[in-house]
Amino acid sequence: MKLRLPGRRDRTEAAPDPSADLTSQLVRTGGKGRPTPKRHEAQGRRPGPPPPPPRTRKEAWKRMREQQATTGRGATRAGTARSDEAALPARDRGPVRKLVRDVVDARRNAGSFFLLVAALVLLGNFLPEPVRSYSVSLWLVFFAVMILDSVVLGRRIKTTVLERFPGQDHRMKSLVWYGITRATMVRRWRFPKATVPLGAKP
Repeated sequence: MKLRLPGRRDRTEAAPDPSADLTSQLVRTGGKGRPTPKRHEAQGRRPGPPPPPPRTRKEAWKRMREQQATTGRGATRAGTARSDEAALPARDRGPVRKLVRDVVDARRNAGSFFLLVAALVLLGNFLPEPVRSYSVSLWLVFFAVMILDSVVLGRRIKTTVLERFPGQDHRMKSLVWYGITRATMVRRWRFPKATVPLGAKP
């Protein structure tokens, strides 16, 4: 039996492996174990510098409002497009206004061709006679048709609204005007978007 003196190590013990110490040191110190990226690669992944802090309370309030408007504008517009009641402006809210929109969107309106006819008339003014006279006549005829169609649309709005929501006589003028102004827009450009197909019963 071999005796060991206190405080002395046995020379026969295995010496520590230098490579193992180096590996453990890299692990402890957070070594990557991979090549260091080049400067242009690191700068490409690095985010830009943060904006300077606001110098006044007014500037801080302005930044906060801009950030809220940027983050909420997309969601609000999407909700308005799909007729989400919570996202609609005040003039478009309520079941009565929704019914008026459905009445307008369920029929073909002469007013929706207003921009097309106006473009043709404007183009005809630059052409020689008799095309110029024809364009003026087309404008007068279309204007008369649009007035007649607006009268028919107004009566349909009034009848449908009073059937579904009695007691709306005091709001009828504003509701009819709301429907007529919507009818003068191209169907795909209407906002909120149409939710009923053509020919459907609102």
